Amino acid sequence: MVIRGGTVVLRDLVQVMDIGVIDGRIAALGKLAGVRGATEIDAAGLTVMAGMVDAHVHLNEPGLGGWEGFRTGSAALAAGGVTTYIDMPLNGLPPTVTVMAMGQKLAAAKGNSYVDYALWGGLMPGKLEHIVPLHEAGVIGYKAFMSVAGGPGEDAFREVDDYTLLEGMRLIACTGKALALHAESEPIVSKLAERMKREGRTTAADYAASRPIIAELEAVNRALFYAEQTGCVLHFVHISSAAAVKAIEAAKRRGMNVTVETCPHYLMLTDRSLEEKGAAAKCAPPLRSGEEQEELWSAVAEGGVDIIASDHSPCPEQLKRTDNFFEAWGGIAGAQSSMELMIGEGHVKRGIPLTRLTRMLSSEPARRFGLSDRKGEIRIGADADFALIDLYASYVLEQSALYHRHKHSPYIGETMHCSVQLTISRGRVVYSRESGLTEEMDGIWLRHQEARV
Repeated sequence: MVIRGGTVVLRDLVQVMDIGVIDGRIAALGKLAGVRGATEIDAAGLTVMAGMVDAHVHLNEPGLGGWEGFRTGSAALAAGGVTTYIDMPLNGLPPTVTVMAMGQKLAAAKGNSYVDYALWGGLMPGKLEHIVPLHEAGVIGYKAFMSVAGGPGEDAFREVDDYTLLEGMRLIACTGKALALHAESEPIVSKLAERMKREGRTTAADYAASRPIIAELEAVNRALFYAEQTGCVLHFVHISSAAAVKAIEAAKRRGMNVTVETCPHYLMLTDRSLEEKGAAAKCAPPLRSGEEQEELWSAVAEGGVDIIASDHSPCPEQLKRTDNFFEAWGGIAGAQSSMELMIGEGHVKRGIPLTRLTRMLSSEPARRFGLSDRKGEIRIGADADFALIDLYASYVLEQSALYHRHKHSPYIGETMHCSVQLTISRGRVVYSRESGLTEEMDGIWLRHQEARV
């Protein structure tokens, strides 16, 4: 394959060039006038970026494929320019907290994914003896909740108590892999939620008020303290506040091995969006104020955020149909929109350099989670994973354009200020805006290659 004349986003450089691909890997970069490919792609006028590495998705298999599943979830990701994703241990039943459960998930994924994937393991009470076997089986890291996880059924994923968190960190530290944390203080948020419900306060504003920034900040600081004692590598998922980013930055300056992730919904939506759009915009931590959002954008622009991920957390639409915000499922279906939102709002509108955005969307998640030998960057020898984006083609997202299983999203009706025209995974075109998805689902499982510390 030869991709001709695109504006190519490299690690530290944006330049018009050609890309040559052989056997699914990048073989040449530059002017390839004398080379003819079996497949020729005219990328003139398009921006060619490394495919997004979405480090935080919930595809809910095994057991809850009716909520999403690998086929529909990976379809949405591919349509959004994602070429690699890392699936969380929940809300599958059983959750991926044992090697046996991991095998069930891999069986469900095989032959059913449009793009490549890796798996998170889980840390939860009563499962500490499975940490090392999961490491040996090839998970890229571990996920834990510091507040109630809220999964369906008795066998669902459960939050850690302090003992499990501390001992889990000791074990995970020995593997060299990262512990990804949902950081909210359960004692704070549960008491506030009880009070709200007792007083009959169940609106969007009441839900948001029950999960204040201090609950996030307390959990972040407690986890940082535990990690300092154990030497555990940390990754904080879906951070919603600049205050938490600053606390994590201070830990980095002390020499801690910690990274911070935020999500498009915290950068694109506010607490007013929650009131306007309803439960489709409910998540935890909740959406914050416009002022908080601008501070978070500043952290993104200044390099305080390491990774941007979707936290695609889908559910059947009926679980969103309630006026009681405490009863609605908390999760945003956004797998298809992440790259367009971040490039459109971040670069087209705000002028954040594409090199900085590709670091957060692609190269840093690949590096952090042991996939950078082949993923996350346009360079010779890497997998030929690309998103070809038209920076001048804005459009309004319609429900009919969504590929994920249940067609609700808070982004329906929003203007996307750029559009993914083509997604290429290991040299295969898996999606084009003109013709849709390919028929082949050739995504492969990626094992963690080595500790990136």
